[in-house]
Order: sequence, then C-alpha cells, then structure tokens
Amino acid sequence: MKNRFLRSLGLSVLISIFLSAGAVGQNRQGPDPELIAKRHAIEKELNDIAVVDRKVMVPMRDGKRMAADIYRPKDASKQYPIIFSRTPYNFNFWDVRLGAPRDMTSIIDAIKRGYAYVVMNERGHFFSEGNYDILGPPTTDGDDALTWMSSQPWSNKKVGTIGCSSTAEWQMGVAARGNPAFTTMIAQGFGAGVGRVGPYYEQGNWYRGGAVQMLFIAWLYGEQNQVRPMFPANTSQADLIRGSKLFDLSEQAPSVDWSKALRHLPEMDIIKAVDGPNGVFADEMPNITGGAMIRRTPNDAAWYKGGLFHDNMKINIPGFWFMSWYDVSVGPNLATYNHVRKT
Repeated sequence: MKNRFLRSLGLSVLISIFLSAGAVGQNRQGPDPELIAKRHAIEKELNDIAVVDRKVMVPMRDGKRMAADIYRPKDASKQYPIIFSRTPYNFNFWDVRLGAPRDMTSIIDAIKRGYAYVVMNERGHFFSEGNYDILGPPTTDGDDALTWMSSQPWSNKKVGTIGCSSTAEWQMGVAARGNPAFTTMIAQGFGAGVGRVGPYYEQGNWYRGGAVQMLFIAWLYGEQNQVRPMFPANTSQADLIRGSKLFDLSEQAPSVDWSKALRHLPEMDIIKAVDGPNGVFADEMPNITGGAMIRRTPNDAAWYKGGLFHDNMKINIPGFWFMSWYDVSVGPNLATYNHVRKT
C-alpha cells in the first residue's frame, strides 16, 4: 500500500513538473494576437458609434478631482440618461499587460441602447486625487459627481448606478442624500456598504458578533495605498491619456501566505508584519473617518462619518437589489432591503 502510494505520488510529481513546464512555456509566448485584434476591433466599433472622452478630471467641492471616462452616443441633437459606475478598481481603458484596449463590449451595448456611460475611480485610487477610504467617502463625492453629470449639455439629468461588491456598496449611502439626478440604482453584492441596520452592527461586514472578520484584512493589504504614484495636477488630459497606455497605476503587492500571516498578534500589526503599506486599517489617515479601523468599536462614531448606509437613512428611488445566500452578509443585506421597502 505504501509503495503504491509512493509510486502514485512520484507520478503526480512528474505530471505536475511537466504541466508546469508547459505553463511556463506558454507564459513565455507573446500576447495572443487574435485577442489583441479583437480588442482593437471593439475599440474601433466604440469610436464609430460614441463620443469618447477619457481621463476627464471631475472636480469635487473640496477641490480634489476624480478621474472619469465618458462615453455617449454621437447624435448631439439628443440628451441621454447616464449609466454611472464608480469603483475603487482598475478600469483603465488600455490593458497595459496585453498591449491593447480593454474589453468595451458592455459600454457598446449601453451606447446602442441610447445611454451615456460614465465610469469613475473613487477618491484616492488610480488617477483620482485625494486620500483613499473604503466606499469612497465623503458621500459628497458621489453627490458632486451626480450633479456634475446631470449638468452636462448631453445629459437628460437622469443618472442610474450599477455595480457589484465595492462598485455597489457606496450606492446606498449616496442615494440617501436625495440628489434629484439619482433616479435608480442596481446594487449587486452590497453587504460591505451596510453599517448599522436593525440588530446588525457589522459596519460594512467588519464585525460579526462584535469580532473583526479577518477577510478584509487581506483585502485591505492590496487596497489601502497611502503611498502611490501620481501624475502632477497640471498634467493635460491628452498626456493623461497617453500616460495611461504606459502606466495604469495598478498596485502590484507582493504575494502573502495569509494562512500564516493572519495568525500574527497583535491583530493591528498584521499588515505591518508582512511589510504592507500604511493605511486605513491600522493607521490614522487624513480622510473623513480618520482611518485606524482596527482600533474602533462596533458603534464607534467614525463608522457614521464615511460611506456606510445606516437605518437612520432613507432611500426613495427604485432599485434592483442582488444578493447571494452564500455571501458573507446575507442577514444584514436582507435587513437593509426590508428597511428600504418599509421606509
């Protein structure tokens, strides 16, 4: 039995080595020319049907500017409703690793259906200015973006939001502000945007029963980026577009064995122990909540200064809500949905 096991193990190792060598060989090949050609064809189609305005720096009330890419139908005789996606993630129009445009199919679909499409990075990420905090606070940033979009001559003054996870979770807090341009929302997997609702004090899934849920520690390692490269404030739009084909400003954090790293004590030093960057997890930060999330209690006043939605707020616009039974926060999600229905 033991010898048979060893023979099987040896065979498995040989197969693994062979497959790994094949994978390395594949990785050494250049980018897929068919995929590159397809992406360029999609980009051409987009430019054929849309006005494309990239790296637009949209001003906020405190003077900071958020980077947006704007796409709208070419017929200038009409005004259009806007699909708005605001995200902390990389939406750079150029895939710098592939050396070709990213896939714009969903934007083309929106344009063909008579919508303008605006995608914007949250404060403190990629080409957007300011200091990062979870959910892109202050919520006035979302308010200012909505007001700016609705004031454009090509806009019909109606904006709907769409997104999943971090691209959804800010929507409720901004919707509660009551901006007249905010007409509908599609929030998918929105649990980390739920603060205090009913019996739940999870504060964006940060807690479960008063204890910190550690999954977000690993996530913040790659998201908090107090130290980051930035283009000078006076960089022209044309140069930002050229520059974004060379640098997408995406953080490439070293890999970490979190099965071991999350065992470090004290908990507040987990990211520091893997030589991660300073940021909102453990450090005081110059943003609206002050950072230092790990030092807070479940009802700390800082949780009510950021982008979370709480049950002292109301949402009075229609929404299409998506959630999963196997999400980390189905209880608070359902409580939020029912709260919004009742109020």
